Amino acid sequence: MQLYQIRKLEIKNQQRFVIIAVIITAALKFILMDWLHWRAFYITGISLFWLGYIIYRVKANGGIQHMWSYDPAPFKRTILILIPFVIASIIATILYGVYNNSLIFTWRIIPVLLLYPVWGIIQQYLMLDIISNTLFTVLGTKVSRYVIILIVSVLFSFIHFPSFVLMIFTFFMEIVFVTVYLKWKNLLAIGIAHGWIATFLLYYVMGRDLWLELFKLS
Repeated sequence: MQLYQIRKLEIKNQQRFVIIAVIITAALKFILMDWLHWRAFYITGISLFWLGYIIYRVKANGGIQHMWSYDPAPFKRTILILIPFVIASIIATILYGVYNNSLIFTWRIIPVLLLYPVWGIIQQYLMLDIISNTLFTVLGTKVSRYVIILIVSVLFSFIHFPSFVLMIFTFFMEIVFVTVYLKWKNLLAIGIAHGWIATFLLYYVMGRDLWLELFKLS
């Protein structure tokens, strides 16, 4: 019984640590990215911290390995469902770029397409594995799953303040991601989809060159 109580206390402490870390991550976004414009510092630091925590979780608890596609079946199902959404989103951003004469092809979009999925995985890990699972633990028996999907999507949208374009798009994107996650729970596929969609959105709708923003290259 004593060992059970110790283990229960450890789990509570871990959950408390994770929630505090998520809050700090969100707060630092507004301070370091939006206010100080230290995007590279913030993204690199937060990515390393959460990737380290993810590795720890995978090693400590093999039960979450399916989220990282150790089992290929959930990855295949998730990516197949998301492919039409990814393609439609990319086509829409390209058409927007054509209409607004902002469709400029540059080699810099290629490394961003390769690297942004890592940042997408981190973001979706926070939203889907931590926040949505916490909400299900606290509210799961009291509210519909659709309410939790809505809450998570609103929170993800708010993180992208003050860009209202990003807030609107990310709200609907997260609805898709949360729904798919609850079905197959594969974060790797969702993170890849997030990264590809976000890359084209930033370049051709927001007019932002993320590579230059991060590395100040010419």
